[in-house]
Amino acid sequence: MQKLDLRKDLKHLYAPSAKQVQLVDVPDLQFAMIDGAIEPGSEPGLSPAFAAAMEALYGISYTLKFMARQRAENPIDYTVMGLEALWWVEDGRFDIAIKDNWFWTAMILQPDFVTPSMFADGLAQLRKKRGDSPALGKLRLERWREGLCVQIMHLGPYSEEPATVARMDAFAAANGYRMARKHHEIYLGDPRKAAPEKMKTVLRHPVERFG
Repeated sequence: MQKLDLRKDLKHLYAPSAKQVQLVDVPDLQFAMIDGAIEPGSEPGLSPAFAAAMEALYGISYTLKFMARQRAENPIDYTVMGLEALWWVEDGRFDIAIKDNWFWTAMILQPDFVTPSMFADGLAQLRKKRGDSPALGKLRLERWREGLCVQIMHLGPYSEEPATVARMDAFAAANGYRMARKHHEIYLGDPRKAAPEKMKTVLRHPVERFG
């Protein structure tokens, strides 16, 4: 059986240094995605919609993994990738202290051999096993090229991210760029189980030339 290790193949994107900000060009990749927004008065860790999105994304990701392993021709085994999310606001400046106006796209990287037809079959299997849900109805398979970005590994709780983002911003400016578009987080490990000081999160932000 063929084995695929996306974490190893894409190590430069999913295991960056925590000591220095890096400039990377993120290629065209394929994701299972769901869009949503944090409910008024809530926050990511307490949001029912975000929790439902996580459940749907991991559900389809493991379903596709088992489908790939069990197929008669060219079976492939691989490790399911971790949760990622894009975050942004549409009514002013992004503020980590104000969380209930955040919009998000939650997503998990999928191997290139996963086709739209395979994805649809996986969704059908997941619905048969768990029943339908609004989150499953919002799932989509999409290719996306993030392009030129700055990134770094953030160690510690989410509340300390602003200092790391400031380092990213300073690095971008020093190299003739400015951060643009949506803030990207890649969650390594389960934040519900890890001690805050031990959490690891890849922070990534697209950049564009200025001046």
